[in-house]
Amino acid sequence: MTSTGQIDKKVADVPAEVSPPADLSRPLRTFWALLPWLVAAAVAGGVLHHYGTPERDTAGYAVYLTLAVVAPGTLVFRALWGSRGNLPEDLGLGAATGLVVQLAGWALGAATGLHLIPTIWPLLILALFAALPRLRRHWRIAEPAPLPLVWSWAMAAVLILLAFWTAAQFAITPLPPVTAQLYPDLYYHLALVHEMMRSTPFQVPQLAGDTLRYHYLSDADMAAASLVTHIAPSTVFLRLWILPVLSAAAMSIAALTRTVAPRWWAGPVAAAVAFGGEPLFGTSPIQVIGDSTIALASPSQAYAMPLLALFVLVAVQRLGGRRWAAGRVGWVAPPVLAVACAGAKSSALPPLLAGLVLAGAYLWWRRRSAPWAAVGLVASVGFGMAVGYRLFAGGGAGTLGVQPLSLLRWMEPYSETLGRHDGVSPGGLFPPGMQHAGAAGRWFVALVVVWFLLMQAPRLIGLFVPDRDGDPAPWLLGGMIVAGMAAALFFWHPSASQVYFLSGAVPFGVVLAVRAVARRSRGWRVLVAGVAAGGLWTVFGLKFNPPDVATLHSWTVALVVPALVAAGIAVVLSAVAVVIWRRRALRALPVALLAAVLAGSMASGAENIAREVHARRGPTPLRVEVTATEMRAALWLNDHAGPDDVVATNVHCMPMNFRTCDARAFWVAGLGGRRSYVESWAYSDQTVAANGTNNLKYFFQPAPYPDRYAVNQQAFTTGDPAAVARLHAAGVRWLFADTRAGMVAPGLAGLAHLSYTAGPVTIYDLGRVA
Repeated sequence: MTSTGQIDKKVADVPAEVSPPADLSRPLRTFWALLPWLVAAAVAGGVLHHYGTPERDTAGYAVYLTLAVVAPGTLVFRALWGSRGNLPEDLGLGAATGLVVQLAGWALGAATGLHLIPTIWPLLILALFAALPRLRRHWRIAEPAPLPLVWSWAMAAVLILLAFWTAAQFAITPLPPVTAQLYPDLYYHLALVHEMMRSTPFQVPQLAGDTLRYHYLSDADMAAASLVTHIAPSTVFLRLWILPVLSAAAMSIAALTRTVAPRWWAGPVAAAVAFGGEPLFGTSPIQVIGDSTIALASPSQAYAMPLLALFVLVAVQRLGGRRWAAGRVGWVAPPVLAVACAGAKSSALPPLLAGLVLAGAYLWWRRRSAPWAAVGLVASVGFGMAVGYRLFAGGGAGTLGVQPLSLLRWMEPYSETLGRHDGVSPGGLFPPGMQHAGAAGRWFVALVVVWFLLMQAPRLIGLFVPDRDGDPAPWLLGGMIVAGMAAALFFWHPSASQVYFLSGAVPFGVVLAVRAVARRSRGWRVLVAGVAAGGLWTVFGLKFNPPDVATLHSWTVALVVPALVAAGIAVVLSAVAVVIWRRRALRALPVALLAAVLAGSMASGAENIAREVHARRGPTPLRVEVTATEMRAALWLNDHAGPDDVVATNVHCMPMNFRTCDARAFWVAGLGGRRSYVESWAYSDQTVAANGTNNLKYFFQPAPYPDRYAVNQQAFTTGDPAAVARLHAAGVRWLFADTRAGMVAPGLAGLAHLSYTAGPVTIYDLGRVA
């Protein structure tokens, strides 16, 4: 088995021309080494500026990241697990570690009500590492093992790719106040960010008084940043936060790949495919569910990525026999890291647990002795899952049922044929359309599953490459992607959230695939041949187009013909390129095909990003949008209400005042930053648990507290003094009335102080007599 140190040496052993000339002066060599990172930072800054981020906020957040996250995190990482021998990887893994370190400061502040702690906490850590002799040495790299300059440029290109991905997200997510239709989950998480800026116990922002059960640590991280920098939570969330988190994830995945693969280019390739790639033909009109591993509307998924990558890296080192820098003290960290992963995303740890169990079983079978390192890591993950279930999960919001192949409901070939009448409830052990299908229908289901797995080939192909060197890392990585895929295909959720098991494991399946290519490649010509073939195949290849008539036969033709033609094109292109560049084409062809699949994924992702960046967003109906006037009113409330004030509002639905209420209008709590007596209830425990009642999806279910809702509506529609008094007695301080959401009684002006009015919105203060 190759040790991590040996791999580091091999990676650093690259041609001299890719490194700065040795005769350059030290300042010039430093500039040369910093240049790729400066270019990436400049691109990121340009993207933020282009999409309206104030320069002062960008600069303030950069200082915060440096002093409160990256610097203390890097020192803690080195103290616990040792330096990687180079600054870029240390800083990337230090950023991931710093997210956990800052969480500890935020948790202390939330538990004590002393919100100054997140500001003091990182400074205290920096001071300890400066004052204590045993810790002071971690400010420097004792045994430098620098990476080649070409690696830095490659990673800078990955970060630039992520910057363009964020640009595509920013293009459809303008900063408030502006008339726009934002995805409702953005408002939901923004409300949670405000909630995390208060003290425990946390409540559901849209239903004041309900205990919050949710994996909210990504929101807590944003809350800590806002508390320290005093930058508006909306600016932190919608602009400043996502790219640094994804960059930390990319750097961590690259470091993990360098640990298990003996090529300098493996890390940047894995990071690019993991976070910029998509399933094959990801730009086809027929979308493959589980396409992207990241989404602005799911900050919890993005936040889990660097934490998981850090945990897997640490686990790979320990399972491979490497001792941690802190020795046995280092075992304190994995349980803490596991709890952070559980609080980041509830689906993060189960695939990791499966991978660790599989790797431990392999070590036991190979060595015929107890793999105590694996046992300790499994125990740490089990502890994290138990604590996570206690602190972050529970209730109807954790609804997850067993229904094999339920994910088919979200795939067009099935949903438009056999599953056309499946409804919103599970409907049995298998989806109803499958239960009533004949032989032809069952063969069609098998075809759709095979098509789905083929499209996911960039994430799965590493499973089929044999590995006989005794390294437990492939078993850990392979166990993760198999468990993630199995959970996605085995479980049921009303919004297909079971796919997050797969999304969280995808980067590690990509690492396994890149490892297979890196270990079998013997020259750059074959790799270039494969990459060229994959790029041409994706850009100019066939796409999957839905048929004009939705029948089993037409959909079979729509899936099978493009797949067969594309496979033939891929083989021919790879073979031709290999024959041209290498004599032993037959032996080189498998490596070229592996490279082609990975390049196809990357080309699909790059094409999709380019299309989204240049896409023009069409106008949306005003009845669906939140207007700039309404946003300004909510922001005024955030500026003038007390941190623990409760707001009553008549805004509950999207679109507002529509016959069928989709209870996902979270913008009053999200932009107003205060708990609501009753705002929207779509994600409440009771509502999600009621999914399927009266054949309605959960977000169309009625309010979970009918009495509370009735009093709320009576106050706004009739101005009944008794109803308003009941609201005040229940702790309501403000009334946020919007005539676009429904009738507002003029009599409210005689019962409370009119504090703000603009357009359709009027805000009353119940704490002051009219």
